[in-house]
Amino acid sequence: MRNRVFACLLLIGSLVLPASAGSSRSADISRIQDSTQVFKDIVDAPDSSFPLSLIQSAACLAIIPGEMQFAFVFGGKYGKGIVLCRTGARTWSAPAFVMVGGGSFGFQIGGSATDLILVFRNRGGLRKLLSDKFKIGGEATAAAGPVGRNAEASTDLQLHAEILSYSRSRGLFAGISLNGAVFQPDNDGDVALYGHVLPEAILNGKVTPPAEADGLLKDISKYALETNKEM
Repeated sequence: MRNRVFACLLLIGSLVLPASAGSSRSADISRIQDSTQVFKDIVDAPDSSFPLSLIQSAACLAIIPGEMQFAFVFGGKYGKGIVLCRTGARTWSAPAFVMVGGGSFGFQIGGSATDLILVFRNRGGLRKLLSDKFKIGGEATAAAGPVGRNAEASTDLQLHAEILSYSRSRGLFAGISLNGAVFQPDNDGDVALYGHVLPEAILNGKVTPPAEADGLLKDISKYALETNKEM
C-alpha cells in the first residue's frame, strides 16, 4: 500500500514540478501568443459567455492558457500564464508572468486541459499574488464569474470578490471556482523576457511591452472601448 501511495506522489510531483521550471525568451513569447488566442476565443464566444463589461471595470486580467489538471487518487494541477494591469483609462501594462498550482485528495481519476481568465476587480488581490504566492479563497476572496454577454456581477459574493474566474474546457465556457489553487509570480519568466526587473514595475507600466504583446493589448483596449460605447 505504501508503495502505491509513494508512486502516486511521484506521479503528481512529475506533473506539478514543471510549473516551477525555468523559462526562456522563446517560451515567454509562446505564452503571450497562446494567451492572446485564448483571450480572442473567449471574448468572441457566443452571447452566453464572457461579460465584456468586466473588462472595462477590471484592474488587472490574468490569462492561463491550457492549465493542465490531472487526478488519480491524489489530484494535481499546474499552469503558466500572464497577467496585465490597467495603467490608464485605455492603456494596459506589459504582461508579467505567473504560475498556478494546487492539489487535492480524493477518489478521482481523469484529466483535462483548461484555459483560464481571472478578472482582478482591484489591486488588492494582485498585491497578494506579487508578495510571493497566495491561495485563492484563502488570502483573496474569489468567486465564479457571472456568465452572459451583458451579465453583471450582481450577487453580494461577486460584488465583494477580489477575483472573478472563468474557464473554457473542451469548448465549454463557464464561471469556475478556483478556491484552493495557489498563484505566484513566475520570476524566471520575467527575467527571461525583461531582464532583472520587479513584477510591480512591469504591471505599473514602467516596462515597454514587447512587440509580441501588441495584438493582445490592442484587443483588450478594443473590447473595453466597445463596452463603453454600449454603456
